[in-house]
Amino acid sequence: MLKTFWTTFWLVFLAELGDKTQLATMSLAAEHRSLWPVFGGAATALVATSALGVLAGGALTKLVPAVYIHTVAAVAFIAIGVLMLLGKF
Repeated sequence: MLKTFWTTFWLVFLAELGDKTQLATMSLAAEHRSLWPVFGGAATALVATSALGVLAGGALTKLVPAVYIHTVAAVAFIAIGVLMLLGKF
């Protein structure tokens, strides 16, 4: 269980570094100069979106085998990457 926790932590932590959410949070902190409300809002939003992901994933695996979910996610990430390289996304 602890391994799952740390795997999830590092995956989400590394995925979030330098993304548009972090840049928006940095911008808000710089604009408002009020760090704790910005941190609280950003942290709450990340917790809420993570909760939605966990609940949706838990519900989806009751209907669809995990291997299919992984395959669809992989294809979607590849498609988005190709579209980004082509300047279409």
